[in-house]
Amino acid sequence: MRAIQGSLIVASTLQIVLGFSGLWRNVTRFLSPLSSVPLVALVGFGLYELGFPGVAKCVEIGLPELILLVFVSQYMPHIIHSRKNLFDRFAVIFCVIIVWIYAHLLTVGGAYNGSPQKTQASCRTDRAGLIDAAPWIRVPYPFQWGPPSFDAGEAFAMMMASFVALVESTGAFIAVSRSASATPLPPSVLSRGVGWQGVGILISGVFGTGNGCSVSVENAGLIALTRVGSRRVIQISAGFMIFFSILGKFGAVFASIPAPIITALYCIFFAYVGAVGASFLQFCNLNSFRTKFILGFSVFMGLSVAHYFNEYTAINGYGPVHTSARWFNDMVNVPFSSEAFVAGILAYFLDNTLHKKDGAIRKDRGKHWWDKFRSFKGDTRSEEFYSLPFNLNKYFPSV
Repeated sequence: MRAIQGSLIVASTLQIVLGFSGLWRNVTRFLSPLSSVPLVALVGFGLYELGFPGVAKCVEIGLPELILLVFVSQYMPHIIHSRKNLFDRFAVIFCVIIVWIYAHLLTVGGAYNGSPQKTQASCRTDRAGLIDAAPWIRVPYPFQWGPPSFDAGEAFAMMMASFVALVESTGAFIAVSRSASATPLPPSVLSRGVGWQGVGILISGVFGTGNGCSVSVENAGLIALTRVGSRRVIQISAGFMIFFSILGKFGAVFASIPAPIITALYCIFFAYVGAVGASFLQFCNLNSFRTKFILGFSVFMGLSVAHYFNEYTAINGYGPVHTSARWFNDMVNVPFSSEAFVAGILAYFLDNTLHKKDGAIRKDRGKHWWDKFRSFKGDTRSEEFYSLPFNLNKYFPSV
């Protein structure tokens, strides 16, 4: 853990520097609707392995959750009309509570007594005394595992993982702005968000969480499902997360929710994010063979390359790049295991190098639709959507 802490602290500097210096702003200025499609779409669709395979681990719980969520969120608003959009906004809460109670009844009723260990781990709501073992109060503190240790190889490997998370988060940022019905993200705002994400990774390393920070694809999908894009909601949710992390008993109660219930939610959330990526096709000329090539080739290679690297690792226990330097192996294997990273990088490169100087190509790429939003001041609504609270714009201006 001390080594992970040190690696996260070092890796955080990558996103902090790229974000707050404006370097990532210069990169994302060359993004177009065309190159955004593979990136954003595979941020969602690329997580298909976390969907129904997780539901199937306890199908008698996961499948009812999935069916109920689709019915309540998509059909109920048209059956029972509510001025407060009750079923749209609270479908997830209603469905999780109902199926959670149902799963608990199965557990106390002895439905899983004598079942294989894997089945019990996926289906039961009273796993291994989770609630009894959790402390009532536990306040996290910096360097709880001891002083961090720093290793150059592990730091470089973590920096590459941080760069992959940066690219994927860029796609998720775009998906969030689109789902929240905001204006297209100005590159300066996107770069600023990457910088703050780096600060989050730094805090994770200091407090020894064991993992870094990236944009939550689940929350991006939740915004699309509930149609609630208020930052106040996120701030209140963050307060609840801090509360439950300190009061361990309460956090353990929520941790007792069977995993298939959560993976059923993923099936909806990730599908929404993938569909948001596909929605950018409306700005592109789909009759252009250049557009067809970039879209088809980048999406296909994103799925194919990542599948090869992941399958190879699952079978052999190590990636296709297997040398004596483990840090070098991770630096190569990790990025090529991400569908969104491979597809996004390929689409970005092809879109900015393939016949770019042709005048008609600009409209084929859909670039002219985003010209107005290249600068923070290009649209008056940017202040409404992307200004920072507490007068922080004074210290972190968007240009």
